[in-house]
Amino acid sequence: MSLELRAITKRFGALIANDAIDLKVEAGQIHAILGENGAGKSTLMNIVYGLVAPDSGEILVDGKPIKITEPSDALAAGIGMVHQHFMLIPVFTVAENIILGHEKLKSNRILNLEQARIDIKRISEEFGFEVDPDALVEELPVGVQQRVEIIKALIYDAKVLILDEPTAVLTPQETDELLKVMRKLREKGTAIIFITHKLREVKAVADEISIIRRGKVVGTSLPTASQEELASLMVGRPVDLTANKSSKSAGETILVARDLTIRDALGRAVVNKANLEVRAGEVLAIAGVQGNGQSELARAIINLEDHVEGSLTLSGKELVGLSIHDSLHEGIAFIPESRELDGLVGSFSIAENLILDLHDGTPFSKGISISATEVSANAEKRVKEFDIRLQSIQDPVSSLSGGNKQKVVLARELSRPVKVLVASQPTRGLDVGSIEFVHERILAERDAGRAVVLISTELDEVMALADRIAVMYRGEILATVDSTVTREELGLLMAGVSTKRDSVA
Repeated sequence: MSLELRAITKRFGALIANDAIDLKVEAGQIHAILGENGAGKSTLMNIVYGLVAPDSGEILVDGKPIKITEPSDALAAGIGMVHQHFMLIPVFTVAENIILGHEKLKSNRILNLEQARIDIKRISEEFGFEVDPDALVEELPVGVQQRVEIIKALIYDAKVLILDEPTAVLTPQETDELLKVMRKLREKGTAIIFITHKLREVKAVADEISIIRRGKVVGTSLPTASQEELASLMVGRPVDLTANKSSKSAGETILVARDLTIRDALGRAVVNKANLEVRAGEVLAIAGVQGNGQSELARAIINLEDHVEGSLTLSGKELVGLSIHDSLHEGIAFIPESRELDGLVGSFSIAENLILDLHDGTPFSKGISISATEVSANAEKRVKEFDIRLQSIQDPVSSLSGGNKQKVVLARELSRPVKVLVASQPTRGLDVGSIEFVHERILAERDAGRAVVLISTELDEVMALADRIAVMYRGEILATVDSTVTREELGLLMAGVSTKRDSVA
């Protein structure tokens, strides 16, 4: 079955999310849609699946126009979708999740799961999924949960399968398994639309690649194109994808965690007796599948977590129990996981956001008033130094693009004396050009003798920037390895499998 989109257009107010997009995927083809976050990829696929109504354009299946107003229309037409954020009920079994919305009852009004179990086993055997129909979803690894989502689509005879950022939460081994599944589906005639921003995976599996930038298809390419060529199409200018990390020796130990335990509101240990040492002039990356305690560890360093036990010292001074304000003034710079929630005040001006943690000191504060002249002078200096693209420093910071918002956070955090930079998902949601800039600044801090703690779920980012890598699994630091570790070894550690490389650094 083939799927074709003609002149699909969608506006959200003044924003044109999709601008007259044409796209065609044939039966037995993997068609990748490549683009940065915010380019319009997911909006386009939500239109195909009936979650969003287009303003204009048409959808054709096997050359015939069809109308899709809700997901049931898409399923009826043979179109299935695996969403970036899984649509599963954790406390239900696999079989119960599969029949959700398609329930059938026995004569005694008890839910009939037998046929679902048979179908799940059939598809599992066909594709080597090894999924137990009676397993609770909440007890399954993330990679297996994704297979359940794929089974949900296939069990209702999807001939076109949309995969929206399917590798975002997978280990390298789980990613490789998914790519194998995609190839098997292609062999059986399924048309696959593969939405991603990861160039390595596109080149490994796609038959054809469409690149979307700012809501428009700006090019179509074959997987023989280089990563640099694809990145340049995504951004609109030449991009250097190689982080230029110099070789140097680390200095003295700056940050030390001993038996650091962080509990949630229910008293459960989300980080359990973590031990870490971070040295001056090195990048220590905390790697792991999202949800294994990395975010809480980053927040604890800056004292954003309430329930912390154990010890965390900076240059010998205990940090646990300090205020956030005091932690910052001890020399910690913090790039939060969510710049909108924790890094910026959207309604404040760009100039004001650049002094959020400096406003009470010289030269910005004079008695009970703030010097507008000094605030503006600081903003002009930082805007130039960090190449922040804007119209006016007095504009609200919410008016900036994601990359420029992140530059505001970087500029503020690195404009005061810093001993440790904690960077949590520092390139999430950024275009390739902004990623290039952030990587350069992180390495510049490391080369200037600062200690850097990098928390990232992007394995390529970890491998490119880290001098040492600590792997977290279920709240524990499973191993600390040096930068010569292979992707395969790192992936096994992220999945909780010990290797011979454990704690070699």
